[in-house]
Amino acid sequence: MKLVWFRNDLRLADNPALRHACAGDGPVAALFIISPTQWRQHKMAPIRQRFMLAQVDVLGRELAALGIPLHLLRVETFAEAPAALSDLCRELGVTQLYANQAIEIDEQRRDHAVSAALAEQAVSCHWLNGCCVLPPGRVLTGSGEMFKVFTPFSRAWLKALDEEGFVIHRAPVPRGESLPWQPLAERAWVDEALGELTADPRWPVGEAEARRRLNIFLEQAVLDYGETRDFPAIAGTSVLSPYLAAGIISPRQCVAALQQRLGYRPQSKAQPGFVWLNELIWREFYRHLLVLIPTLSMNRPFKPEAAALPWSWDPDAFAAWCEGRTGYPIVDAAMRCLNATGWMHNRLRMIVASFLTKDLHIHWRLGEDYFMSRLIDGDLAANNGGWQWAAGTGADAAPYFRVFNPTTQGQRFDPQGEFIRTWVTELADIPVAYVHQPHDWLRLKGRQDYPAPMVDHAVARVRAIEMFRALEK
Repeated sequence: MKLVWFRNDLRLADNPALRHACAGDGPVAALFIISPTQWRQHKMAPIRQRFMLAQVDVLGRELAALGIPLHLLRVETFAEAPAALSDLCRELGVTQLYANQAIEIDEQRRDHAVSAALAEQAVSCHWLNGCCVLPPGRVLTGSGEMFKVFTPFSRAWLKALDEEGFVIHRAPVPRGESLPWQPLAERAWVDEALGELTADPRWPVGEAEARRRLNIFLEQAVLDYGETRDFPAIAGTSVLSPYLAAGIISPRQCVAALQQRLGYRPQSKAQPGFVWLNELIWREFYRHLLVLIPTLSMNRPFKPEAAALPWSWDPDAFAAWCEGRTGYPIVDAAMRCLNATGWMHNRLRMIVASFLTKDLHIHWRLGEDYFMSRLIDGDLAANNGGWQWAAGTGADAAPYFRVFNPTTQGQRFDPQGEFIRTWVTELADIPVAYVHQPHDWLRLKGRQDYPAPMVDHAVARVRAIEMFRALEK
């Protein structure tokens, strides 16, 4: 018996672990482990848990149709996984375990413990690359080291992909008669662990839905992506991040679909489609960094010296940021959108992260944790990389003087205030001329229903830069 352990790779197509397990003869079973306590410790958002489990339900039904039973185990923490897996392998007569590699440190430690436990009962473990186009360790400098700077990584990644190529593997064919599948909602122990299991209707699950979104984006928006991606009121992005984070679609499938749409793989900014491909390369870069520098998974800065920065932990200021009460309309609109939908446009993520760290001088770790606790696409590598980039502690050449002005960012990327009016209802009737700096207009109207700015941006910017310059000295 061969066992496939699904994690953040909840798909049939282009799944290396599933493909290798289904090669050859012999029975195949599948496994998904539910770890409620561990998920809470990792700040996994409830909306992401529901999205993931809704996809597990779909996956279980589709596997059953192929004659592959999906077993569910509940263990509260990763520490319990080795014993639980050993018992299941013994019960099923498993001789080989297949899984796609994890990149986070806690998950890697869990997998090493599983390998050791299963070796004692002669179960061989096969760990494959299912989370990246090119596996961590494949893209190296001339001296054979992994990259710590994005631009040379991007060039080397493109070169390695040209040399190596890649193949998209189809879903496996049926291996026997169709099996019954009991929906998760009918399993009391699952419901007790996680509460309501109904997925958000704004985020339908399924590989077909992920492919549909990808195809619509490639047909309608990819060629203009470089010009439209920064405007939150425009549907200019792929909105695939939740599907990539849960592994409902693979990054290889995205690259292959882009190539098919264009007829070539773009190599530079001058070529249409490259800007979106470069975002996929950023995703790869942050995942490779997480493997290279395990301390990134442990709340440590990319730049060790940045640990000495005198960040604030002000709970009242942090709460105002979380709730969208900063007095800066674009920041407040973005945070209220996140709280209501579980998703935030990437330009807005940069704006609100810069505001928290460079205007309020609050530690990026608080923002990183808050995002993870709310985002449907919460992914440690991308989230940590983005927060450290914004905070000036991450993989960037000289980022400390990059301080986004929240007012001019709003004026530039939401010029008519469409996004702001959608989420900051107090400003729904404000004239366009005042939407980004509404306080004079509100005073004239005798209104006090929107907060005054928490800080003077010009003053806060100077303090942020001084904080980093003092660290340099």
